[in-house]
Amino acid sequence: MLSPDIVAQLAAELAEADRTHGVIPRITARYPEATVEDSYAIQGVWRDRMIADGRRLVGRKIGLTSKAMQQATGITEPDYGVMFDDTVYRSGAEIPVDRFSNVRIEVELAFVLARPLEGPDCTLDDALAAIDHAVPALEVLNSHIELEGRTIVDTIADNAAYGAMVLGEVRKRPDEIDLRWVPGVLSRNGEIEETGVAAGVLGHPATGVAWLANKFHQHGGRLEAGEIILAGSFTRPMWVSRGDSVRCDYGPMGVIECRFV
Repeated sequence: MLSPDIVAQLAAELAEADRTHGVIPRITARYPEATVEDSYAIQGVWRDRMIADGRRLVGRKIGLTSKAMQQATGITEPDYGVMFDDTVYRSGAEIPVDRFSNVRIEVELAFVLARPLEGPDCTLDDALAAIDHAVPALEVLNSHIELEGRTIVDTIADNAAYGAMVLGEVRKRPDEIDLRWVPGVLSRNGEIEETGVAAGVLGHPATGVAWLANKFHQHGGRLEAGEIILAGSFTRPMWVSRGDSVRCDYGPMGVIECRFV
């Protein structure tokens, strides 16, 4: 385990990298003994600092829940991070690319909870019963740690590489649509780059919500009513640059469009 002083130092480095849109050396290169619990401790100190600075937590992201993402990153277990109110965009938004580092896009579904959800034995059925509605979403990845050689310890400490999300307009209750078969056709500047279906996320995208509730129980918490849960990508990440127009077609759940400026 890393000492509290080192945890605080690394959280401060990540906060400064977030402020300057920079990148820091890999934590695991400097501290090979760092554990997953250390990385969540770093993330927690960083989160509390952001809240103290006036940012408001609106939900959680789950990452690395599909084979596509695990193969793309070389990381084989899910992780989670926090989402703040100033990171939420609506379809049609113009997104300043300079806000982020190593900017990529993922195709996901997001879930809004109608009631609290708590482990330790939360199931998919429990998660579905707690969800008010699903909405299509794009996640903007924002990596402040050098990508080459990074491990899940680096990624978790960096708030699971979360930068922002773009929410669509179509909302569906879990009993209105078979969420496993929601498609995603992701295009950049009119050219299709990635495709997938939501079943690629642990067999059902809401399985990640149950996983998160159980993981939170291990850390002494629960998911609260009203929180947005970003369930994980069912395509590989797509790189974007200034001037790129992004479009994702979710079939019966509509279309999301945004542009990076």
